[in-house]
Amino acid sequence: MFKKLLKKIFLVLFLAVLIEEVWAAGSATRTLSVSASVAQICTITTTTALAFAVYDPVGVNATVPLNTTGQISVACAKGSASMTIGMGDGAHISGTQRQMVGATATNLLQYNIFQPPGNAENTLCTFPGTTAWTNSVGGLLALTSAPSKTARVYNVCGTIAAGQDVSVDTYSDIVTASINF
Repeated sequence: MFKKLLKKIFLVLFLAVLIEEVWAAGSATRTLSVSASVAQICTITTTTALAFAVYDPVGVNATVPLNTTGQISVACAKGSASMTIGMGDGAHISGTQRQMVGATATNLLQYNIFQPPGNAENTLCTFPGTTAWTNSVGGLLALTSAPSKTARVYNVCGTIAAGQDVSVDTYSDIVTASINF
């Protein structure tokens, strides 16, 4: 009985040494560096066009401007900072005055684009607007840091000045909105 017990102990010790040698003989470790970066990146899209109602130069708009609101949407990587939104001059600007052109390409209807009174998303427009929205310093809307990648919506405040003597026509213009980051 004692011999059987010694044989079992010897066998267990032999297997333990054999397993240790196999493990020690066939393994090595090293570390692997892993890295990535996330760039500050943004996109801008038109959510709602700046579509004015019918301008009435003889009636109400002879003395009252015609106002409307459009919307743009901006999505940036979380934590993006120092971003601004600019608005181009449009295709038919004269000096600093934006103009829509009629279908005949000879009729012009003057209009302006203003920033909302604050830079928080969905800030409602107030009329008359106070800060012209342009691509120049002082005309750029400064944004707060992006809290997430979720798109934020900003209102675009449009005004057609009262008292314009314009022809019957359908007027349009194209303004480029840009996000600077």
